[in-house]
Amino acid sequence: MGSSLRRILLWTIVALVVAYAGFGVLARTTGVIDRYFIFFPERTLDRDPGDRGLDFEDVYFEASDRVRLNGWFVPGRSDTTLLWLHGNAGNIANRVDNIAEIHDNLGVGVFIFDYRGYGRSEGKPTEQGTYLDAEAALKYLRSRGDVNPGRLVLFGRSLGCAVAAELASKNDVQGVVLESPFTSIGAMAKRAYPFLPGIGSFVRTRYDTLSKVGRFGAPLMVLHGNRDDIAPFDMGVAVFEAATPPKRFYRIEGAGHNDTYSVGGHAYYQALGEFLDNLPKGDG
Repeated sequence: MGSSLRRILLWTIVALVVAYAGFGVLARTTGVIDRYFIFFPERTLDRDPGDRGLDFEDVYFEASDRVRLNGWFVPGRSDTTLLWLHGNAGNIANRVDNIAEIHDNLGVGVFIFDYRGYGRSEGKPTEQGTYLDAEAALKYLRSRGDVNPGRLVLFGRSLGCAVAAELASKNDVQGVVLESPFTSIGAMAKRAYPFLPGIGSFVRTRYDTLSKVGRFGAPLMVLHGNRDDIAPFDMGVAVFEAATPPKRFYRIEGAGHNDTYSVGGHAYYQALGEFLDNLPKGDG
């Protein structure tokens, strides 16, 4: 290779490195990756729990920064209520079947709400915003006279696991269920784009579940499908291992990321029901 060609190659590599570094700075500054690759909200609600024969209450409440949020309260047969923290795509309407199956199989009450920017909730989604939204939802539930505050359980799915871990680290709750969790956004980015060095540092959003599960003492159950191609199964294992006891891990054989409750079947509901039944009784 001639010296001129080597110089051209060298300067090409330097230019690419500089451009990549510049992209990283731009991404961190503007949050462009966060906006377009983490949150996938939908505004239209095309279903509600009534479509599955469930009684429910359409609820509006406010976060501490005065963002107005929307959710559904579905009363249960038992005195346990799940505060449902959903994933990063769609809205609460996409969870109607899942809500109905858990409600019918376990008899629990469910309060599910949309983060800011999702469904009928105002604002735009951000990591800190979802934390404020979850705090407001918990506060709202505790204000209801028909909810036993000593039987509130956080139920997070996917991105909602990170929100649940944050909420549990700052509030006393009866139990925490994390279904299909990932360790952090940075780790997910590295898995998805292993050919882009440092890609995790380009994202401002952290959702660091791994660092937070050791910060609360509420009983924990982690459920994960062993064929999850979105939040890898080994991340669920890592989250479980980082958590403090008491804790339980349930492997959902053959399940992916979004079909856990249908693939898991009776055994899935039995395991989840046993965890909920064995939670210590709180003051109600």
